[in-house]
Amino acid sequence: MQSFNYMLIAPELFLLGMICVVMLADLFIVQSPHRRFTYLLTQLTLLGTLILTLSLYSYSDTISFYGLFIHDQVSMLLKATLCVTSMLVFAFARDYLVAHDIPAGEFYLLGLFSILGMLVAVSAHHFLSLYLGLELMSLPIYAMVALYRDSAKATEAAIKYFVLGALSSGMLLYGLSMLYGATHSLDMTVVAQAISTMPEQQSLVLVLGLVFVIAGIAFKLAAVPFHMWVPDVYEGAPVAATLFITVAPKIAAFGITYRLLIDAMPGLHVQWQDLLIILAVLSMVIGNVAAIVQTNIRRMLAYSTIAHGGYMILGFCAGTPDGFAASMYYAMVYGVMSIAGFGMLTMLSGRGIEVKEIEDLRGLNTRNPWLALVMLISLFSMAGIPPTVGFFAKLGVLQALVYAPVNLIWLACLAIVLAVIGSYYYLRVVKVMYFDEPEIATPIRTSMTSRISISITGLAILLLGILPSSVINLVHVAVMG
Repeated sequence: MQSFNYMLIAPELFLLGMICVVMLADLFIVQSPHRRFTYLLTQLTLLGTLILTLSLYSYSDTISFYGLFIHDQVSMLLKATLCVTSMLVFAFARDYLVAHDIPAGEFYLLGLFSILGMLVAVSAHHFLSLYLGLELMSLPIYAMVALYRDSAKATEAAIKYFVLGALSSGMLLYGLSMLYGATHSLDMTVVAQAISTMPEQQSLVLVLGLVFVIAGIAFKLAAVPFHMWVPDVYEGAPVAATLFITVAPKIAAFGITYRLLIDAMPGLHVQWQDLLIILAVLSMVIGNVAAIVQTNIRRMLAYSTIAHGGYMILGFCAGTPDGFAASMYYAMVYGVMSIAGFGMLTMLSGRGIEVKEIEDLRGLNTRNPWLALVMLISLFSMAGIPPTVGFFAKLGVLQALVYAPVNLIWLACLAIVLAVIGSYYYLRVVKVMYFDEPEIATPIRTSMTSRISISITGLAILLLGILPSSVINLVHVAVMG
């Protein structure tokens, strides 16, 4: 264990330094309402962070800073995914922020601060650094939701998100304190060793702490019964903020879950496996069934997010390295799918216009065939229809369940049935786009940046579905070391 190795935290240091530069530039440099210079600096910051992250590929797995920080292939892959997806999120958000008079500079800065917290959290090897990263990730998002100051719904959504988020953070912290009390350490390696050697009669405190930890994790994954905030926040927040919330934090949530369950508590595998099975089943059932009756497309996608959170958990339920790799792949793929879906809503919400109802997409194919095609690809991928990448994401977690050491074939069958049920509400949106007549027949025009971003996302969903092996192999190598 090296005491200090600053090269390993070069991406985080660069991002922190550039946040200060972006903040000063946004404050002192006179710019147009588009905040073009701030936007370019933000994208360059994420690009530089991505390059520095990839430059660490040749480094072996290392625990540094007295156990606070770990560099491994899992953290590197998650960081790279966070940078790429966040660049696309900011590209989609740019025109929306100007059209709705939302402070663009503040939005970019809050996003960068949150991304910094995510990078810290996915590389945490200590309860202290993990919790600090988690809070740095969460607090800017609460403010981001409230940036739309003219909207009472956005303010209400921000308050709900903050109150429930604070409650979940408190539950997670309480669970970690119980683990510390039982193992006398905050270092994940030491905690894992202490759990493996602890007599069964002394493990009651560990199990109780685990329950609180799982509750805190479930909130970040939007898993039932800790999902109450999702529909209201997704509906009330500005679409640009919703786009950010549904992409980056979910990827980071997987990293936090991986660190806590796999690195710190492998000895409690039987206990957390049972808890996660319950969460996965409830999330898939309630998410898919509730989405069917929604007429508001953002609430429909919110319940879809809850269902996808359940599918993401299935890999952990399997309890095998293949299952963990499948969950990681699912988290990355869901990020790409969400960018296409919510990015489309961001593009279609122009000045004084907000796409809220499914009916607002009527005749989209007539008004802009390319946008309708990309939205169709995104919805097919969320439904798990080949040859999109969503099919292989679902297939991976189902295979992990079938080949799990314990009999989980029933869970795989249930997941397939619920996926078929869930495909209904995705196909309903496709029907509205392609077979209903638009109320206004004028063509939809978008900026060059948005067209390029949505095209890249749509093509990525298709290409990763047609040629999935490269990314799947990369994830398996990262998880299995």
